[in-house]
This record gives sequence, structure tokens and C-alpha cells, in this order.
Amino acid sequence: MISRRALLALGLTPLLVSQALARGDFSAFVATLWPRARAAGVSRETFDAVAQGLAADPSLLGLRAKQAEFSKPLSAYLAEAASAGRAARARSHLSSHAAALSRIESDYGVDKEILLAIWGMETDFGRFMGDRDVLRSLATLAFAHADNPVYGDEFIAGLVMIEKGLATRARMKGSWAGAMGNPQFMPSAFLKHGVSYRGADAPDIWTSVPDSLASIGNFMRASGWVAGSPPLVETRIPEGFDWATLKQSFAAWSRVGFSDIDGDALPATGEAMLFLPAGAKGPALLLGPNFFALKAYNFSDSYAAAVAVLAQRIAGGGGIRAAWPKDDGLDAAGRSRIQTILKQQGFYDGKIDGRFGPITRLAVHAYQKRAGIMPADGFPSKALLARMSGGE
Repeated sequence: MISRRALLALGLTPLLVSQALARGDFSAFVATLWPRARAAGVSRETFDAVAQGLAADPSLLGLRAKQAEFSKPLSAYLAEAASAGRAARARSHLSSHAAALSRIESDYGVDKEILLAIWGMETDFGRFMGDRDVLRSLATLAFAHADNPVYGDEFIAGLVMIEKGLATRARMKGSWAGAMGNPQFMPSAFLKHGVSYRGADAPDIWTSVPDSLASIGNFMRASGWVAGSPPLVETRIPEGFDWATLKQSFAAWSRVGFSDIDGDALPATGEAMLFLPAGAKGPALLLGPNFFALKAYNFSDSYAAAVAVLAQRIAGGGGIRAAWPKDDGLDAAGRSRIQTILKQQGFYDGKIDGRFGPITRLAVHAYQKRAGIMPADGFPSKALLARMSGGE
């Protein structure tokens, strides 16, 4: 976020922003973004061409989207996002873009199935890229959510794209949140990671499949992707497992009796976290380093799991093999309640948002161990919430 000192140096005082917001004056608010745009190298001509006559998108005012990857049970999310039908469509692209995929896989060290899975997850292979005016959306969201600097930053990044001749104003169409093209890059991601497959022209993530896949590969490499390491390994809980930890090296998991679901050896290197998405009675997944690299693309565990499972299906696998038990999970309010109790008892220091990621699951695991609850699976069940609420 730009500092107060920097704002003052640019001639942009917080008072001007707050006054525009208080008046509900969208045009005045957009005008306050000019000093930041100028500092980023945007010309007055480019800024005015976008800002003049720009009207707020009323459909976005007050909107905070409900994303399925943060709200649906993982079993339901995978059934849709990593479906056999989507995997079949991906395999058709695996064939038609074989040469490009082979080269991109070699250049960036990212499996071609992962590249296709991300493309499929983002836009269903270019079918749904969005048709909203990205800069209008970002300016509206910056105005509507002044507490979140991301939208203003992305608006400026979009102006930089135009200034540098990387995209025309007309081309910048995308989602309600400002994501564009086949890979659904925000403007800042485009500037950092967009690449041309042929290396000569500006990256075309709207109509060029090779550019889009190469840009995804570049993004994943920059996010720490480890070539040859599976993001997710389905496993079984061995008899006698003591639940002392949910996170250790693959080698340590092997030493206490874990293998993949077919009994084959686990990867030789890397840390892995045991994830029980439906509790100890459901599927057991070991999440490797590349699972967390995928979370750089979308922070949801469900999204990263779906990419991993879809990639497995593209390669000919059948997805998660273990049966899913009847859902015993909590809604967002219940998960938020668990987070609140964990924070009150010193197990958790994150946001109270009802979203369960690795940090919250490890906090639940620590609570379970101290309370003598077995199995200490880190799963936010209704029974766990009842016990935690009774012990407040």
C-alpha cells in the first residue's frame, strides 16, 4: 500500500480521497488516482483517455463475491471443477497443442497437465473469459472498497499495460474482479508473468493459446514450482498412527508407514502436510510443495486440490479414490466460531473469516492434541464445535 508520506509527496492527500468517498463522487475519486498513475509512468494522455467519462458499474457497488472454492465442501467442488468431462476436453487440447505444451513444459519445468488444468479451471479452455470492462470494474471496486488498496493498484497496472502498448483499451475485457484472458491474469500478474511464446510480440493471453499457456508456466515457475514433484498424493492412514503431527517431510511420512494409495513409495524429498478434507473417515491427502505453489494462483485449498486432481485425470488417472463420508462439516459461521475460540485460547492468530486453510487446520490439530481428542485430524466438525463451545 502506498504510504502517507508518498501520497503527500505526490500531492494526493488522504483528505481528497475521503472527501470524494464521502460525497459518493466516483469521478472525483478516479481523478485522485492520477498522481499514482503518473508515478508509475502513465502519461496524462493515457490517464485522461481512460478516466474521462468513466462511470461506476452499479452492479459492483457493495459486491463481495461468494467464491465456490471457499464455500462448497471439497467433494462437491471436485465433482464439478475436476470432472471427467473437463479432463476429456483438456486431453483434446493436449493433442492439438502438443508441440507448444512440450516446449513450455521444458522451458518452465511445469507439467503440461498442470498447465491445462489451470487453463480449464480458470476459463474452461477459453469458453468463459468475461466481457466486462476491466478498468471500469477495477476503478469501481477501488471506489467501493477503499479499505482494500489492491483494486486501485490493479487499475494503475492496467493503465501501465496501455501506456506500454501491451494491450488496447478495447481488448481489456474480463471478469467482474479485473481478471483477463485465458489464464485470468490481473493486470499486475500480466505485467510480471505474461510472456510471448514466440518471444517477439506483446503477450496475447486473449487469443493465443501458446502465449496463455507459457504465461501460466512462467507464473508457476516464479511461484516456486518444483519440477517432477506431485502437488497432492492420496494416501491411507496406517494402523497405529499416533496423530502427533500433520506436517513433516515425505521421508518422515514414509518412516511411519505412509505410502501412496496403491502402496507405492512417496516422493523422496520435500515437506508434506496431511490433509483430511472430510475428517479421518474420508480421503487422506499429502500436500507437497507444489500444492502451495498452486495457492499462489488462487489461495483456496479447494482450488489447488482441484487443479491437482484434474491434472491427474488429464494424465489418465481417476481422481480421488477413497469414499467421501456424509458431510459433517460446518458452514462459514460455524468455522468462524471455531476460529474465534481458537484465538481466545491462544491457538490461532489469523483472520476470523470462516475459511479453513493450513494455518487453521494446524491450530485445530493443536487444540485436539491438548484436549486429548483422537483422531487429531484438524477437521472442523460439528462435534468438535459443540465440544469447544461447551468448554468455553
